[in-house]
Amino acid sequence: MDSLIAAAARALAAGDALGALNQVALRDDPPALALRGIAMARLGEHPRARELLRRAARGFGTREELARARCVVAEAEVALAMRDLGGSPRSLAAAAAALEARADRANALQARLIAARRLLLLGRLDEAAAALARLDARGAPPSLTAVADLTAAELALRSLRTGPARTALARAHEAAERARVPALLAEVAEARATLERPAARRIFPGGEQTLRLDEVAALLASGALVVDACRRGLSAGAAWLPLARRPVLFALARALAEAWPGDVDRQALIARAFGTRRPNESHRARLRVEIGRLRALAAELARIEATAQGFALRPRGARAVAVLAPPIDGDQASLVALLADGAAWSTSALALALGASQRTVQRALVELEAAGRVRSIGRARARRWLSPPLAGFTTILLLPAALPLQ
Repeated sequence: MDSLIAAAARALAAGDALGALNQVALRDDPPALALRGIAMARLGEHPRARELLRRAARGFGTREELARARCVVAEAEVALAMRDLGGSPRSLAAAAAALEARADRANALQARLIAARRLLLLGRLDEAAAALARLDARGAPPSLTAVADLTAAELALRSLRTGPARTALARAHEAAERARVPALLAEVAEARATLERPAARRIFPGGEQTLRLDEVAALLASGALVVDACRRGLSAGAAWLPLARRPVLFALARALAEAWPGDVDRQALIARAFGTRRPNESHRARLRVEIGRLRALAAELARIEATAQGFALRPRGARAVAVLAPPIDGDQASLVALLADGAAWSTSALALALGASQRTVQRALVELEAAGRVRSIGRARARRWLSPPLAGFTTILLLPAALPLQ
C-alpha cells in the first residue's frame, strides 16, 4: 500500500471524506477507485459512489479476491442507502464467505449485517431474525457492534418486543460512545425516541387515547378482541385473523367494534362498507352477504348478532373489545411510513417492501404528490421519492410486517 492510499484510508477511518478525496481524487487504480467510492458514499453521492466501486471491483479482478469482495460489500451498503432492494443477495453472500475464508471478520460481519437490514426493510422479519441469530459480533470494532445492536433493536421493535429493544439500544449506545461516531449516536438516540412517542390510537365511544409501543404490546397481550387498523385484522391473544385483502369485511368489523357494546344500524354499516349514503335493496342484500362472511371468518373470536336496528359484535369468552388505529389514517399510511425514513425510494423498492404491484404504488404516489405529502427527484428510471419526517409519533406499526401475524 503506497503512502497516498494509506493516508486516504486513515482519513476515511477518522471520518474525513474530503481529506481522503484530496489524496486519491486524480488516481484511477483500483485501490484509489475503491477509496473514492467510499468517500463519495460518505458525502451522500450514492450513484457516483456505486459507479466507482464497481470499477474498482472490475479492476481488482479474480486474483485479488479479498479486495474485490470488500468492494462488493461496500457497493451493497450503498445500494441499501439508495433503497435499491431488487438485486440478488447471492453476490453479497459470496463476498461474505470469501471474507470469512480470508479471516476478514469485520467486513464479513458488515456483509451479514447489510443482508439482515435489507430483510428488515422488506418486512421479512423471520428471515431477518434468523440472519441476526447467526451473527457473532464478539471482538468486532465498536462501530459494527453498534450497528448490530441497532439492527437487533429494530427487529425487536418491529415485533413489538419492547423489553429486548431497550436492552439492545442500551448496548448500541455504549458501543457508539466507544466508536465516537456522531452519526451512530444520533441514530441510537432517534431509535430510543421511538419508544416514547405515540405509536397508535385506541378508539372508544366519545374519544381516543394515544398509546406508546409498550402500551400497544400490553393491549395485544391482554386477551382483548382487538380490531387492528394498523395491520388490518382481528386479534385476540395468540389468535390472528388477517383482513388486509378483505377491506369491506374489515370496515364492517371496525364499525361494529367502535360501537361495542352497542349495535350499529344497517344504513350506517352500508355507508362505512360501501361508501354510499343512499342505500337501495341491492346494498341491503350485499350487507347481509358480507355480514355472513365476516360471521363465518370470525366465529372463533366473536359472534355477530342481528338486532332490531342492525348488528352488534359479541366477543367470545367475555373479552373486552378495542379498536387500534394508526397515528395517521388513509389508504397510503404504510407508504408514507416507509418514505418518512428520510431515504429516497424508487417505486420498485416501495412495491417490494409493501408487497404491492409497482403500478399500484405509482398511482398512490401521484395522489400523495398532488396532496403535497411527497415529492420526487430525478427522472425516468432514476426517479426517487421522498417525504418529510413525520414528527411527534412513530410509524413502526405501519411498516410491513410490523406486528406478528401468526
